[in-house]
Amino acid sequence: MLKQRRSGILLHPTSLPGPQPIGSLGQEAYAFVDFLVAARQTVWQILPLGPTGYGDCPYSCFSAFAGNPQLIDLRQLVLSGDLKEEDLPPAVTASDEADYPAAAELVVELLGLAFQNFRTSASTERRQLFQEFSQKQGFWLTDYALFETIRGEHDEHWQNWPAELRLLKDASTLAAFSREHRETIDWHCYLQFVFFEQWRALKSYANQRGILIFGDLPIFVAENSADVWANKEYYYLDENSRPTLIAGVPPDYFSSTGQRWGNPLYRWDKMAEDNFSWWRQRFRWNLELFDIVRVDHFRGFAACWAIAASEETAVNGYWMEVPGGALFEILKQDFTQLPIIAEDLGIITPDVESLRDGLQLPGMKILQFAFDSGGDNPYLPHQHIPNAVIYTGTHDNDTTRGWWNKLDDPARQRIRNYLMRPCHDMPWPFVETAFASVCKMAVIPLQDILSLGEESRMNTPGTAFNNWRWRALPKTMTPELAARLAHLSDMFNRNLCDSTEM
Repeated sequence: MLKQRRSGILLHPTSLPGPQPIGSLGQEAYAFVDFLVAARQTVWQILPLGPTGYGDCPYSCFSAFAGNPQLIDLRQLVLSGDLKEEDLPPAVTASDEADYPAAAELVVELLGLAFQNFRTSASTERRQLFQEFSQKQGFWLTDYALFETIRGEHDEHWQNWPAELRLLKDASTLAAFSREHRETIDWHCYLQFVFFEQWRALKSYANQRGILIFGDLPIFVAENSADVWANKEYYYLDENSRPTLIAGVPPDYFSSTGQRWGNPLYRWDKMAEDNFSWWRQRFRWNLELFDIVRVDHFRGFAACWAIAASEETAVNGYWMEVPGGALFEILKQDFTQLPIIAEDLGIITPDVESLRDGLQLPGMKILQFAFDSGGDNPYLPHQHIPNAVIYTGTHDNDTTRGWWNKLDDPARQRIRNYLMRPCHDMPWPFVETAFASVCKMAVIPLQDILSLGEESRMNTPGTAFNNWRWRALPKTMTPELAARLAHLSDMFNRNLCDSTEM
C-alpha cells in the first residue's frame, strides 16, 4: 500500500533534451533530477527501458530484460575511457521530436568503436566488472546477445531464420555459430553492461536526493523478441513457431474495434509447471532497477483478451482466465514487499478488483476520464481513495490542454461547475486538482506541466506510427516552474517523504 503523500513527473528518457538524436542517460537526465528536487517532487516515472523494435514502441521490445543501447550517453563513455572527446559527433539541433533512425545509425556506430577500445584498453577493474555483470545476468543476457547477433546476420524476424537457428534444437550448430560470432556476441553484452552501468549511476543519484524511480513492466512481450525465441514452450505457437493466440483488448474508450496488439499469449499452464520461474526472474530484475513498478495491463493477470491470430481486429476475442493469484502468492514469498502499482484502466471486472485489492495494490485514477458521465464516475476526485495514483493523463492520452481544446462547450462547462473555477489556464486546474486529491501519489506528465497541446502527445493507442517522438526543448524546465510545483507540494503535503518507503 502507498504509505506517504508523494508527487512526481512522468517523463521517458527518450524525451529528455540533449545533444544526441534521442534523450539519453546523460547530464540532461541528472539535470531533470535536480529539477525534481527544486520542485519538491519525489517521483520520476518512466516508460519501459527496453530495446525498441517496430514503431519505436517501448512496449514492444526485443527483450523484456535488456536496456535500449540508443539511450547510452556517449559523453560518459569518454569519462570511462571507451571513447575520446574527438570521437563525439556534433550536437544535434534542438528539436521537439526524437530521431530514432539517427540514433540507430549514429549512436550504435560509435558504440562499436567504444567496444573495440574497451577490448584493447579497459582497466583490469572494469574488465572484472564486465565479467561479473555478464555472469550475474547470464539468465537473460546469453539468449539476448545471441538473438541480437543472429538478427544482425539475417536482418529478419526470427521466425524466418534457418531452422537450426530458429528451433534451437541443434546444440552443435548454435555452439559453432557462437564461436564464429564471439566478438559480436560480446559486443551486445558490452552494450548491456554500459547501459546498466549508466542506469544504476543515474538511479543512485536520484535516490540519494530523495527521488524514487517509478518503472513500467509491460505484461506481454513482443513476438519478435529473445523471450519468445528462447522460451517457445511458454507461448501459444504453431509448428512453424507462428502465434495462434495473440493479445489485445476488446472495444473500449480508445477504439470501437478494440486493440489488436499482436503479442503472443502466454501458456500459463506451462509457466506454472516450473513455479513461474520466468516471471519471478523478471520481477526480481525490475525491482532491482526501479523503486516502484507499474504493472501495465494488470487485468491480464486475472484474465486476458485472447484473439485468434487470423483475426484482423480484436472484436471477436474472448476472455481467457489467468492464474495471476497463484503467481502473486509466490512473489509474496520471494519479496518482503511488492512496490507495485496496478494499471487497472479499461474494462475492470470483479475478479480483477479482487486480485488487486487482495494484494492491497494501488490502482490508477485519470482526471481526463472523470467527466464523461455522472457523479458516480470512479475517476471524479470525490470518488478517489488514498491507495491510488492520480494522473491528469498518461502517455496514452492526449495532453490535457489538447484534450480540453477538443471538448465542446457543454463538456467544458460541466468541468468548470465541478471544479468551481473558470479553467482559463488549463491544464493547471487539473494539475492542482491532482495534487489536492486524497490519492497518496500524484504523477503529472511533463507535457501538462509545460502546458503543451496535442502536438506533444506521446502515443495514440491503436496506431503504429508517429508515436513516442515527443521531446522536451532545452531550458523549458525553469526555476519559476519548479517554484510553482514546490508551492503545490507544500500546500498539499506531498514533500515530506521518507525516500525508503512508498
